[in-house]
Amino acid sequence: MPVPADTLPGTAVCAPSPPPGLVVAGRYDQGPEYGVDRPQGSRSWLFTFTTGGRGLIRQGETGADAVAGHLVVLAPGVPHRYAVAPGAAHWRFWWAHCQARPSWAPWLGPYAVADGLYVVAPVPGTPHDRIEAAFDRMLADARGPAEGPAPGADPVAVADGSLARELALCALEEAVLRAVAGARAPAPEPGADIRVRHAEELIAADPGAPHTVRSLAASVALSPSRFAHLFTRRTGGPPMRALREARLRHAARLLEATDLTVERVAAASGFPSPFHFSRVFRERYGVPPGAYRAGERS
Repeated sequence: MPVPADTLPGTAVCAPSPPPGLVVAGRYDQGPEYGVDRPQGSRSWLFTFTTGGRGLIRQGETGADAVAGHLVVLAPGVPHRYAVAPGAAHWRFWWAHCQARPSWAPWLGPYAVADGLYVVAPVPGTPHDRIEAAFDRMLADARGPAEGPAPGADPVAVADGSLARELALCALEEAVLRAVAGARAPAPEPGADIRVRHAEELIAADPGAPHTVRSLAASVALSPSRFAHLFTRRTGGPPMRALREARLRHAARLLEATDLTVERVAAASGFPSPFHFSRVFRERYGVPPGAYRAGERS
């Protein structure tokens, strides 16, 4: 559930996030001194699944509890901070940094508690073992084809190569699906509008389509000005910014998983100009598309 952001401990240390093209996974059990602060946000998504103790996570101006069974997800680009909750003896959790697959956005959308912060809370009594098993498999797949971790193995793994990365993402996708399938219905947000949610789902389903403010507004029977106002109030940003982020994530996915030329990736992601695409891609990911594909990711 959302909590006041100013209740987070003040001892979190500034830490860089992994580059956006990697899948980095781990399992931690941290004591009261643990905390991470990223005032510039992250270039990748962060997924956490708590199995014991309690943490607090802040994205922008909103905070959320991280307790057993809760999947808390942070989108890139917004300052965030997380730590063991005040008074808690520890926080035990799985985590993964990666680029979220475009298909995950509509699954997580109903659980948004702020711009870029999603809290998927389970129905009371829901077993968590299958979600934990998916995270365990994600960590094993990121490590590679070894039979299992050696005694004392590092609790963190970086997926090395496209096969390990895809296997780890498949396991994480299962964890997200199982968390959503066992979650209680999110409480209606003040001012929530199903029309805005529908527009978000349209963008997530096909970010490369020729969406405009006018076309999205027409799909939900609103005037463009009214739609833009409601969308901005609901999500914290204008429709075209959300569309651009969705297109850039889709483009990154195509660069990772296909051998399409940069020009075709640009067109498939909704960017009519490859020059404009290269410029905004570099602004977002720190390197041009070709270098991103080659693994030169900042």
